[in-house]
Amino acid sequence: MDGAVEGSIIEIGSVIPVVKDGESDIDRDELMSALDYIRPALQADGGDVVLEGVVGGTVNLQLVGACGGCPISETTVTAGIERILKDRVPGVKRVLAS
Repeated sequence: MDGAVEGSIIEIGSVIPVVKDGESDIDRDELMSALDYIRPALQADGGDVVLEGVVGGTVNLQLVGACGGCPISETTVTAGIERILKDRVPGVKRVLAS
């Protein structure tokens, strides 16, 4: 993968603000750490994930780059991202991705 593409994907994720409703018991630092754990696998395929917000136990993500239009992105979210976040971050009940 071209380093310029990888750098721009990381930059996109770092400038989008995180919206949190205040009613969530999910620790933001733990969540970001878990997403950083997942990120290299997505970036290896030309994609990335951006945290859009947390509402209660639901984590809202946006898949970007190649992951955004991937035909198996729903499987990536449910079988991969959601499983990992539930295992690593207390309070995560569901993950939705746009």
